[in-house]
Amino acid sequence: MISATLDTSVYIRALHFGGPATVIVGHARAGNIRIDISDAILAETIRVLRDKFRWDGYSLQDARGKLLTLGNYVSPTETIRAIKEDPDDDRILECAAAAKSDFIVSEDKDLLRLGQFGNAQIVSVRDFINLALAPGTTP
Repeated sequence: MISATLDTSVYIRALHFGGPATVIVGHARAGNIRIDISDAILAETIRVLRDKFRWDGYSLQDARGKLLTLGNYVSPTETIRAIKEDPDDDRILECAAAAKSDFIVSEDKDLLRLGQFGNAQIVSVRDFINLALAPGTTP
């Protein structure tokens, strides 16, 4: 099964805006892919929904619960310092490394610039859908 660590921006897009990011979440919900998530990713997602988009406590708790049941929860033990422009992005890399994810899905230019981290290919939402979720494809 294909596994992916999603950047918090992908969760924000799926939960708040809809669009292509919801396709990824839908495939995870259907059991077609495994989404890897950590406390740091979950906390940042909830913080952004609360602070930037003014989600209320009930909606935040609901989103948190859904993400926890949807994702493969991992607790990274390794500290990575690879993105000096935005150290928070390192939390995504830590999760992917701990979970041994096949992909890191992000719209963040600092992460996309890496292209690869360990065994994980770093791709945009659209590229992930085309590479990993298109009918008849086998990555």
